[in-house]
Amino acid sequence: MNKNLEIAIEAALEGGKQIMNIYNSGDFNIEKKGDNSPLTSADLAANTVINKYLIETKIPIISEENKQLDYSERKDWKTCWIVDPLDGTKEFIKKNGEFTVNIALIENGKPVLGVIYVPAKNIIYYADSKSAWKQELSTKKPKFDHSDSKEISPKKLEGKIRVVGSRSHMNKNTEAFISELKEKYGEEIEVVSKGSSLKFCLVAEGEAQIYPRFAPTMEWDTAAGHAICRATGLKVIDQKTGKEMIYNRENLLNNYFLVSAIG
Repeated sequence: MNKNLEIAIEAALEGGKQIMNIYNSGDFNIEKKGDNSPLTSADLAANTVINKYLIETKIPIISEENKQLDYSERKDWKTCWIVDPLDGTKEFIKKNGEFTVNIALIENGKPVLGVIYVPAKNIIYYADSKSAWKQELSTKKPKFDHSDSKEISPKKLEGKIRVVGSRSHMNKNTEAFISELKEKYGEEIEVVSKGSSLKFCLVAEGEAQIYPRFAPTMEWDTAAGHAICRATGLKVIDQKTGKEMIYNRENLLNNYFLVSAIG
């Protein structure tokens, strides 16, 4: 396995341990960030641990919880890590288990490997540039072993399209898109709700066929999921440019995007 992928997996698992320690304690120490989004002690604890692992690679890091560098300092980076130490903080606070650790490696604007760890469910998704896998870890003592993983891939369903939505961000644009799908395909449309970057994983493993995101996201919300989808042959299409989304942009705020396994 790619050495950087091994490091990213280990970092995600250790970050997940920190998150679950705080999750199980119930003491989240919730604060509000400048954009009014929640920040917990779990976000910060996971970020500290993950950074310790990734710093050893000598590759620069963009993390939601790190101080953001000006584009003038980032623009010449050919390679960088993009990290969300706790994606789905709202889901974490609700204690529904649908939060993740996201780590992606970017080369020349493209996600070439990614890890999404779901610590409350002991499930890890990961990908290099060619293949993506899923592993359900032991609940007693989570221990990763690549030989226990199952390769994942998208699939179409007969007579039905599953559209993955957000537990926290379903809006009128998304509802209108779903209505258009019904008219275009004339098939049953089932909406599958999931939090955090798990939405990407559902499409990558064939549990859903389309993920429309017509609400704000940041690069750290999408990079790892994009890497996993990309490894299965799916594209994350920027709805403004009509092209595949790229990373380490001047503005880290993503445009709306669409992931589709039905063409």
